[in-house]
Amino acid sequence: MNFRDLVYRLYARRVEGRLDHDQVPKHIGVILDGNRRWAKASGGSAVQGHQAGADKISELLGWCSETDVEVVTLWMLSTDNFDRPEHELKPLLGIIENTVRDLAADGRWRVHHVGTLDLLPAETQLVLKEAEQATSHVDGIIVNVAVGYGGRQEIADAVRSLLLEHSERGTTFEELAEIVSTDLISEHLYTRGQPDPDLVIRTSGEQRLSGFMLWQSAHSEYYFCEVFWPAFRKVDFLRALRDYAARHRRYGA
Repeated sequence: MNFRDLVYRLYARRVEGRLDHDQVPKHIGVILDGNRRWAKASGGSAVQGHQAGADKISELLGWCSETDVEVVTLWMLSTDNFDRPEHELKPLLGIIENTVRDLAADGRWRVHHVGTLDLLPAETQLVLKEAEQATSHVDGIIVNVAVGYGGRQEIADAVRSLLLEHSERGTTFEELAEIVSTDLISEHLYTRGQPDPDLVIRTSGEQRLSGFMLWQSAHSEYYFCEVFWPAFRKVDFLRALRDYAARHRRYGA
């Protein structure tokens, strides 16, 4: 261990020691941004950047398990990402599939897919379904893998699901118009039954949501971190929790 590593560890312990565990967010959403820029800065390829980002996920979940975090949502592939060239998208999907398999095999996480399955290749769909089934009994952190996810698409899918459900019940449009509410729509979101994210973290210095959990993040706190996702460290995670704990959440009051 060199001097720099020693200083970093001592500083991380100091930050962790001052963390108020009573103020830890129950649900953390993470926008895993900056893989390609990290790779470019390191002289590597985009694929190498995506793999490094995937490798970082297990570290993050390990840090979350040391706190009282109950749900983690990882934005791994957006609907906009399908516009990327085939030579980058295909290996990225392979990396995502391997990562999801590893999460399921770990045995500590309950994997849940959030996104539109129909947009994904058959193999990716199968991997996601099998991971959910294999971990449905796990009493651990719920890990939402947002693959083929877009916030607007989620709301559209929720409304579509709501309409189809009430159509099957024979509900008229007039009757539905009388009962529709935010709570009713929430029951049809990808994350139904889960708490909304208390904290949303985005790496790479970008300060926007890009459509991430548009409905659920209405009262979320945001933390924008300058480092690229593959370089995200435990101390960065602890700083985000410390920053969250220091805020006074008003929920519009």
